[in-house]
Amino acid sequence: MNIRERLEEREGKILSPWAQKSVATRGRMREEAECDIRPAFQHDRDRITHSKSFRRLKYKTQVFLSPTGDHYRTRLTHTLEVSQVARTIGRALGLNEDLVEAIALAHDLGHTPFGHSGEAVLNTLYPGGFRHYEQSLRVVDILEKDGEGLNLTMEVRDGIVKHSKGKGDIIIRDDDERPLTKEAEVVRIADIIGYLNHDIDDAIRGNVISEEDIPQHLRDGLGHSVSDRIDTMVRGVIWATLQSGSMELGCGEELEAHMLEMRDLLYVRVYESPVVHADFIKCSKIIEDLYGYFLKDPDAFLKETGRDDFYDDPVACVRDFIAGMTDRYAFSLFERIFLPMPWSIPV
Repeated sequence: MNIRERLEEREGKILSPWAQKSVATRGRMREEAECDIRPAFQHDRDRITHSKSFRRLKYKTQVFLSPTGDHYRTRLTHTLEVSQVARTIGRALGLNEDLVEAIALAHDLGHTPFGHSGEAVLNTLYPGGFRHYEQSLRVVDILEKDGEGLNLTMEVRDGIVKHSKGKGDIIIRDDDERPLTKEAEVVRIADIIGYLNHDIDDAIRGNVISEEDIPQHLRDGLGHSVSDRIDTMVRGVIWATLQSGSMELGCGEELEAHMLEMRDLLYVRVYESPVVHADFIKCSKIIEDLYGYFLKDPDAFLKETGRDDFYDDPVACVRDFIAGMTDRYAFSLFERIFLPMPWSIPV
């Protein structure tokens, strides 16, 4: 028995009956030899953390555009915080932590530069619309490793594409939206817990809102600090789920109502705030101009990407290229293409 097999045997002994066992994975898109050390979902997690798209999250906006302060979130730190929340919940429920972590680390790989404003403008430009969770799946299936993809397991891929529903319900009630695994459901609610608290924290740090702008009944019900509110939400999910008797992910009616109200506050006072939103209107122009430029001049696209030909429909290739950009690369490319540079006269 090799190391992987011993780890799989241990999963069978210690994980909940509702957990997704590594040995029972539904498989990968392409068959490959199993690692003799790592179970399938651990192997997926490692592939994700070593990917280029994961490293680029460091320079993608979470809420504030290229903040100068050292303590504001980026898309990467948001991802790591979601992973931590998800693992805490997953471990308490006896679920497969490797699967939870793999889904959490990959859930935002398809996010555009400039946060949700980048997603919104690509959604209007690209025929058929643009959704970051679908793009995240495209990243791991096709775009990574120069077109080979990461060949992840079905469970991780399913969790990536079903991790978000925008302003939809916090708890999944529609079976058509339900992912294959409980681990994926955990990541979905951990993502909501993450951005509700971390984005509020950044908004307070940036003087967009103050702690006092959070209604008193929400502070009394959830806590008077970010850490207290995270603790309340995490504990609420764990206890409500355990009390269900059948591992039905939940958080209780009162907590869910508080979380929905916090999300409404976040959208109105932060995401759609003139202070935050004004710069993103300008960023939308950057994406629009780059998108139009590369569609109009395919040779410029091929030269910029170092390709000999298009790997897909040109419109899809341009979408992939722009969605994969970091904020700073988009700024730099726009400047190089559209802004006149001072003419240096040789002496």
